[in-house]
Amino acid sequence: MDRNDESFKDFVLDQLRELSDVEARRMFGGYGLYRGETFSGILHKGKLYFKINESTVGEYRRRKMKPFRPNARQTLKTYYQVPVDVLEDNDELCAWASKAIDCQHSAATRRLLF
Repeated sequence: MDRNDESFKDFVLDQLRELSDVEARRMFGGYGLYRGETFSGILHKGKLYFKINESTVGEYRRRKMKPFRPNARQTLKTYYQVPVDVLEDNDELCAWASKAIDCQHSAATRRLLF
């Protein structure tokens, strides 16, 4: 973990300050983003990825965002990169984060077929 990763983590947490109980926990060379015990995001190499489902994936795809790839051989299709303009607007980011949290809580969340 380098200083840039720490700074990015701190920036994201500051942007999400309006949501209660949001924290970043170290995992696989980055951080997992949690609200309480609900895992809904990934911070990895200066990028933020949120949990998606069938009702939210369209907005990410319209913006040409890609799924999370921790390495060249693995792709997690249920986590997509958050657009920079959303990341920089704390109100918008909180709205997207809330949707990601809802995805984890939703019974409709299942493996997407691409």
